[in-house]
Amino acid sequence: MAQRNMSPTKCPMPSLAPDYRNKVFEEVATGYTYEMAVEEARRCLHCKNKPCVTACPVQIDIPAFIEKVANEDMEGAFEILNKQSSLPAVCGRVCPQETQCESKCVRGIKGEPVGIGRLERFVADWHREHNAEKPVPPASNGHKVAVIGAGPAGLTCAGDLARMGYKVTIYEALHVAGGVLSYGIPEFRLPKAIVNSEVDNLRALGVDIETDMVIGKVLTIDELFDDMGFEAVFIGSGAGLPRFMGIPGESLKGVYSANEFLTRINLMKAYLPDSKTPIRHGNRVAVVGGGNVAMDAARCAKRLGAEEVYIVYRRGMQELPARREEVEHAEEEGIIFKTLTNPVEVLGYNNPEDPRDPRNGEVVGMKCVEMELGEPDASGRRRPIVKEGSEFTLDIDTMIMALGTSPNPLIRSTTPGLDADRHGCIITKGEDGLTSREGVYAGGDAVTGAATVILAMGAGKNAAAAIDEYIKSKN
Repeated sequence: MAQRNMSPTKCPMPSLAPDYRNKVFEEVATGYTYEMAVEEARRCLHCKNKPCVTACPVQIDIPAFIEKVANEDMEGAFEILNKQSSLPAVCGRVCPQETQCESKCVRGIKGEPVGIGRLERFVADWHREHNAEKPVPPASNGHKVAVIGAGPAGLTCAGDLARMGYKVTIYEALHVAGGVLSYGIPEFRLPKAIVNSEVDNLRALGVDIETDMVIGKVLTIDELFDDMGFEAVFIGSGAGLPRFMGIPGESLKGVYSANEFLTRINLMKAYLPDSKTPIRHGNRVAVVGGGNVAMDAARCAKRLGAEEVYIVYRRGMQELPARREEVEHAEEEGIIFKTLTNPVEVLGYNNPEDPRDPRNGEVVGMKCVEMELGEPDASGRRRPIVKEGSEFTLDIDTMIMALGTSPNPLIRSTTPGLDADRHGCIITKGEDGLTSREGVYAGGDAVTGAATVILAMGAGKNAAAAIDEYIKSKN
């Protein structure tokens, strides 16, 4: 066993300089070197009860893969990761390890936890760069399963089923696979080449991916069973329907949902000079919300050339739901945080003397009120309360709403007997993802509403195991 490294702190993650990276879409964190990875891995104490594993939604044997890194067996480390995760290079970049596996790391009691996510990313990248062999499809078991949605839940479910010998077809509504990994998370956090590589590995396993297939329009779930011969269906269609505040002025020119803003940038490359779908390059941009999506939208706006970008959030800095790393990166890049602030109206330009003035209807400002925190609400967070007489106007020309999303109603509205709650989320009967329809399973944001990539992957993994049991029980 390799000698332990008893440093109380993680090996720092190398990254691009803030003054450079806030103008380009290159990946911010550049990754560990080989030597850094080995030294960080040697900080692991290899606890017998493995608390980090219990906090991992896909149950990776974390001490085992880290021990392989410490002993410089990178391919062995990848094999351990790959047993439980279909997307290790993705998870190593976007999984909130600080609230999951790393939060349970014993090294974190008197110092910083082991950099589990950074090591996962290193191992996945090392494998991709040093091993050109693609996965080999297993022998077919003669059964077919359909997966709706090529996001984290769908890709994970499909990968696990394919490894069991199932013939899996993924139906994706957009023109590329990846779901939120492709349209939602910016290139500077998750390069699309990484996503494409992970998707290519699933194709090599024998998974078919049909894009531009809107289930509920092109085909229904009933047709997948009756006409296409699938024995089970997994719904991993995500939550892509944006929410708005319902305040005056939301229909003005220059008001975006974060979904539209990020999709046009990430999927359509709207930031390029020759883009066929150009996007507004605001000079003073306000992003309403405090999660990872808000950070992504704000940092994209900065890269589009905005002089001032504000994060407007009704609670304080300590209550921001975004990952601390994303908040720190945003601060370093010059994003201005206006916390304890809430918008009440979007203001538009109006020239009554010339109704044809092209500036009419464009955003020119945002009325806000200051907030203070009161008693905890039902979620346990302190409830924001309006300060009397605190109204002020923020001069902006672009507003981006990053207030969360809900599932699109198309699938549930075209599938008789598929139960959903009042928020439009599909109701399942347990962790295995079984819905109210026999043979139909669901997981990820379509069930929970907007959540994390790793939780969606965990749901896809659980559903794959349940689908396998279900089909075996019928044959």
